[in-house]
Amino acid sequence: MTATAAEQQPLTPRGHPQRWLILGVICLAQLTVLLDNTVLNVAIPSLTADLHAATADVQWMINAYSLVQSGLLLTAGSSADRYGRKKMLVAGLALFGIGSLGAGLAQSAGQLIAARAGMGVGGALLMTTTLAVVMQIFDDSERIKAIGIWSTVSMLGFAVGPLIGGVMLDHFWWGAIFLINIPVAVIGLIAVVRLVPESRNPHGDRPDLLGALLSTVGMAATVYAIISGPAHGWTSGRVLLAAFIGVTVLTGFALWELHIPYPMLDMHFFRNQKFVGAVAGAILVAFGMGGSLFLLTQQLQFVLGYGPLEAGLRTAPLALSVVALNLTGLGARLVPKLGTPVTIASGMGLLAAGLAAIALLGRDGYGGMLLGLVVMGAGIAMAMPAMANAIMSAIPQEKAGVGAAINGTLAEFGNGLGVAVLGAVLNSRFATLVPAAVGAASLPAALAAATGEAERQRITDAFASGLATSQLVGAVAVLAGGLLAAVLLRRAEQHERAGQHERSGQHERSERTEQSAGQPGPAADRAQGAPSGTSPDAIPDVSPDGAQGA
Repeated sequence: MTATAAEQQPLTPRGHPQRWLILGVICLAQLTVLLDNTVLNVAIPSLTADLHAATADVQWMINAYSLVQSGLLLTAGSSADRYGRKKMLVAGLALFGIGSLGAGLAQSAGQLIAARAGMGVGGALLMTTTLAVVMQIFDDSERIKAIGIWSTVSMLGFAVGPLIGGVMLDHFWWGAIFLINIPVAVIGLIAVVRLVPESRNPHGDRPDLLGALLSTVGMAATVYAIISGPAHGWTSGRVLLAAFIGVTVLTGFALWELHIPYPMLDMHFFRNQKFVGAVAGAILVAFGMGGSLFLLTQQLQFVLGYGPLEAGLRTAPLALSVVALNLTGLGARLVPKLGTPVTIASGMGLLAAGLAAIALLGRDGYGGMLLGLVVMGAGIAMAMPAMANAIMSAIPQEKAGVGAAINGTLAEFGNGLGVAVLGAVLNSRFATLVPAAVGAASLPAALAAATGEAERQRITDAFASGLATSQLVGAVAVLAGGLLAAVLLRRAEQHERAGQHERSGQHERSERTEQSAGQPGPAADRAQGAPSGTSPDAIPDVSPDGAQGA
């Protein structure tokens, strides 16, 4: 196969010569995936009517993609490392485009669910390969800024997705929200083939087929339990069975990876304090963001009385503040000045402060909530690029695909965990405060069973109090996670510096020993027939028969 021009260009000390153009191509591919998921939520009413979909069908339309993508992240990352990140990026765009075509032309709920699952395969490949390519084409001086721009895309999709979906549904039928992905995927394919350099693990480890199967089943079961918990109850048999299968299979996956010579995920990464600290921080940032958005949607609709679209627009300042700050390179400028531990701790402190502001100031109006959303956005813009860079830099470059898969898996797990934990706190607090005669299965049910306006007001106040308590719990968890991550990262940096100092000292001692042993003295020179102080290079080469060598 002939290499493209992009592949033939050597990397300069500052990275690939077309790195920023390649980053734009990668972000376009990433935006296609993220826009599709947010736009779909707006189209649910139209889909339900046209396809005569039941509630369970609608849930599977949304969840089929998430389950397949989260289940295949590690396998996709490992495949990208082994077979080539460019090849897998091309495959991901092609599969996503084909799945979008099938979804746009679907004539039944079953066909749409199958197409969404196929799009999930493409999405898993895109999520892992895009970040892995960023790690390959940027050097240390620009990598954090590039990762910040890469992570901005997810927030941009969250902010503008509902708007794009609303405009398209006003002028076209629901299938258009999927078909619009096709020209974007085609443009992305052409650009990737022309510009993106190929990279892979040079060692060519053997494929870990059993590990791939175990990780796929375990992650899919765990994510299904997290997704189903709010709807079916966390103690329902369905949720408990899925959680048990997920935990059991993932435990088997970890044990298997520890005992094979070519693991898909090297479990020894978790002995690295830098890696563990960044992982803890990443989970809790996703925990705070996912849980807070889950609570904010309910607060805006049930307490402040906004409609679904209005509520979505009023959460957009969170995403827009992240986008604005990441595009200015805030995190990339702070990390060299403050260091990774302080940057992450500061960002997670701002995220916690934003959650607390929403809890204390956003109960009676949108003004306090707006302040909290902007502060949260500033914290996420500081912390997320630094943590993603810490995770990826703690993993060897040849394992960049697996590192990107870990980063994506942590985001999925943290979001689900935030919804589960903060939702449980909300339900517990609401059940404690709501009048016993009414019951507290849900706010709409409690309001429907209320007998008077005063009782309905007490129920609404109880729900608002539960929301505030949940947000404060989230703030404490995020702040504690930020401090933990900073401590672990600081220790890892100190350990690295100590190791470098020790290696430097050993190198200097070795050089002095070699110089002392290798310096010829006058006696040795005279013994060899050379004048004292004569360089060995000045001694002529003599052949065995006594002739001077040429």
